[in-house]
Amino acid sequence: MSWFVISLHYVQPLSAIDAAMRSHVGFLEKHRKAGVFIAWGRKVPRDGGIILARGESRGEIERIMAEDPFVARRLADVEVTEFLPKPTAVVELVDHLLDSKGAGFHGVFYLPLRGIRSVSAESV
Repeated sequence: MSWFVISLHYVQPLSAIDAAMRSHVGFLEKHRKAGVFIAWGRKVPRDGGIILARGESRGEIERIMAEDPFVARRLADVEVTEFLPKPTAVVELVDHLLDSKGAGFHGVFYLPLRGIRSVSAESV
């Protein structure tokens, strides 16, 4: 599974961005629940946003991003960059969370010096 940084750059006034924000957040949540989007947030200053994602290919991520209300309505330009994430222990933790527990898991995680172990919410 490949990892991607998706950069959105607003090309319309913030009033237009704010008017489409609810549908954009729905889009983000849909793909978080599908295990594609890991995290996202606004840029500072507020001229766009960043999405951290996983997918099979750059083409898959580009197809998904074409559905983003900000992109589909030409409110923002999008750039997709594939990268090789490190450290391996963090990558394995994220992969484990998204692949075996699903995006709905709300456990507590400890990052000890010698590895990663997870503790489920039920055992805390």
